[in-house]
Amino acid sequence: MQQSLVGKAVRFAMLALPASALGVSSAALAQEEVAKVERIEVTGSRIQRQDMETASPVTVIDAAAIRIEGFTSVDQLLQAQTSMAGAAVGATTNNGADGAAQVDLRGMGAERTLVLLNGRRMVNSGSGADSAVDLNAIPVAMIARVEILKDGASAVYGSDAIAGVVNIITKKDFDGVQLDLNASSTDKGDGETGELSALYGFSTNSGNFTVGATYADRKGVIQSDRDWTEAGNSSFIPTGSLGGKVQNAAGEWVARSSGYDFTQDSWYQTPSKRYSLFANATQELDNDLVFTADALYTKRKSDQQLAPQPGDIMLDVCGAPDADLQNCITLTPAMLTGGLTADDTGRINYRRRTNDVGPRVYAQDTDTLRVSAALAGSLDVHTGMNWELSYTYGKNEADTSVANSINAVKMESSVYANQAAWFSGAPLSSAIVNDIGYFEQAEGGNSQSVLAGVLSGDLFDLDAGAVGFAIGAEYRRDAGFFNPDPVIVAGEGTAAQQDPTKGSYSVVSFYQEVSVPFSDKLTGEFALRFDDYSTFGKASTWKVGLTYELSDEVMLRAVAATGFRAPNVNELFGGNTGSFDYLTDPWGNEQDPQILVNYTSDANIKPEESESFTAGMVLSPAQIEGLSLTVDYWRFKVTNAITRLDAQAGLDNCFAGDAVACETFSITMAGDLSDFTNPLTNVGNQDTSGVDINVAYRFDALGLTWKINNDTTWLLEFKQDGIDYTNTIDGNFGGYAELRNNFSVQAGQGDWNLTYFNRYIGKTDFLADGSRIDAVLYHNIAASYFITNGLSVSLGVKNLTDEEPSYVANGSDGGTVPEVFDTIGRQIYGGVSYKF
Repeated sequence: MQQSLVGKAVRFAMLALPASALGVSSAALAQEEVAKVERIEVTGSRIQRQDMETASPVTVIDAAAIRIEGFTSVDQLLQAQTSMAGAAVGATTNNGADGAAQVDLRGMGAERTLVLLNGRRMVNSGSGADSAVDLNAIPVAMIARVEILKDGASAVYGSDAIAGVVNIITKKDFDGVQLDLNASSTDKGDGETGELSALYGFSTNSGNFTVGATYADRKGVIQSDRDWTEAGNSSFIPTGSLGGKVQNAAGEWVARSSGYDFTQDSWYQTPSKRYSLFANATQELDNDLVFTADALYTKRKSDQQLAPQPGDIMLDVCGAPDADLQNCITLTPAMLTGGLTADDTGRINYRRRTNDVGPRVYAQDTDTLRVSAALAGSLDVHTGMNWELSYTYGKNEADTSVANSINAVKMESSVYANQAAWFSGAPLSSAIVNDIGYFEQAEGGNSQSVLAGVLSGDLFDLDAGAVGFAIGAEYRRDAGFFNPDPVIVAGEGTAAQQDPTKGSYSVVSFYQEVSVPFSDKLTGEFALRFDDYSTFGKASTWKVGLTYELSDEVMLRAVAATGFRAPNVNELFGGNTGSFDYLTDPWGNEQDPQILVNYTSDANIKPEESESFTAGMVLSPAQIEGLSLTVDYWRFKVTNAITRLDAQAGLDNCFAGDAVACETFSITMAGDLSDFTNPLTNVGNQDTSGVDINVAYRFDALGLTWKINNDTTWLLEFKQDGIDYTNTIDGNFGGYAELRNNFSVQAGQGDWNLTYFNRYIGKTDFLADGSRIDAVLYHNIAASYFITNGLSVSLGVKNLTDEEPSYVANGSDGGTVPEVFDTIGRQIYGGVSYKF
């Protein structure tokens, strides 16, 4: 896969294919038109074809499978697949996700998986200047199927398709009315979800129109309501501490011996409400011209809850060197007796959990709109060529807020003015509470415009068949912004300081694909793409795929490709942002595992580059009718990755005396973390490989129809920035289990069926010390029954045995990683569907 050799060869082949390099006379272009056959566009290619099988592995999940497994959001559906890893944010992410839900294919990062809606890009969405698509914007009720392309596809779709593509196909060509009601609850009486949807469609002699609406409501689950949850032990306590000490009943200042349990205020499942409207239209304007359009609008109202804001301020001590003479505190004799003194700067640390103000309630009100329209027709050339012009527009706006935030400047002034009230440990007065608390507000958004045109068809015929092609051009503009609350921008809040973000970029692209049947058994697929960005300049990518039909029962396939990911708006134009990361301070200066790190962006950041390779086999033995087996080896290598460095490694290396590490992260050799910074750079890299295996078997036995399916992903390696994450788990990075397996067996007859699923996540090692993390096996059962032709019901149980999540020492919540393990527990779900 040397770029200098293979790249040049591919470019030459692409340019030469339409001409005489294949030994075909140009007179072939004038052949008579042959009988037309129905062709479809398969995810991963613009060439319309008769056969779904291509060189690239694609997993297809239809609406029936989504319903029987009780998925009420797209992120739940996708993160249950064995090909996912890492820690994609979703319904169980209580801190930092702003209610968004994303997909993380191969654990390579949500920004490296491209999400399409009906084959066209979906606008990035969330709270503003977002790097990935918020899957909450796409209601499950509108989905006909989901296609997951587990192969690099930048040569076909451009940026962001490094790890693969998720293409969500919506329901269309629908006739009648369908009403659906789905609901679920845990066996502990919380976490209720409900979804009500309506679909209406009708056909005319020349088209079809389908519209739908969905309302979904998800209730929360508090962390402390699960008895396995490890209680929190924060150094920020409601009575406050001065210099790490508190007053006892005798008025003596002694070392703090208790912490605050923040799990009683935090969610395992975050509440959310979603309202969606969607429509699809197909209208034949004449025999050679068809208009198609789809529209989607979703409003999401979500919230998360964290423990009351921790106030962390440094107070000047009256009489100490360098202390402020006007604003200072006086250390009482009892404080002095207890050993409280000013530090070298004349100050002393005061911490307080502001329970008097109330828990932090994060709320989001987001609106996402996407409209896409296209004109398609055919040209009477050779056997016929198809053309399409399309325009897609997406816009996302968000108003976000945090109730019960604390103004650190006012808190400091209040402490100076009311020392007895603050240091007594007693509840604060309403006057003080109203003075220091405020309602934090922010706004943000994203927009995207895409104008595209494509021409596809057959170039000429070879002995083995027609040479198919697609050639197209595209213009895309992406923009985003985020405006934090003025108090946060000024750095006057107790939450981390953050700067505004605003920016945009545009790209012009040209691409071509060719499918060449070299023989009855061997077919080659070639793609080449050129992109010109307004920010960093030009990029080119290519793809070579081969399929070889060894027999009617065995097909071999392989794909080699290059890819890239352009830096997004937030990476280019994002303002400095504070983040409280779970880290270990080797100097022991920090009192809490959450350490403030300043995140910076870079307007001169360059695009990521990647190489991918997949090779596999598709087996359908004639001796066993209904059995199919696919085995695919895959490898992805990303260089110049846009990443933040490993902050924990930076701390450890600086502590060990590495001056370069200290300088890179703005840490002093003595362990002063007041300016701890983690910048975005292009020095990152990823190298991951593995094997996917699927076995599907459909047969009749015992008077029943049986369907058995088993998906396995065996992770061989995942290395990033010099660290081996293979078979490890960590609260910051998520899980990279060596083995993940999904198994299902369904038995049915006529109007009913019964299904059993299980999902296995293998044993992993804790990244920090290599200690073993237990494997988990989740069992689910479900049944469905058609009462009449139009009325059906379903009932199921998730996590039937109520498996507890595995303990992870630095887990992001509750002593575990909710994005990897089930933290909700046993859930009962059911649904009713009526079509007329």
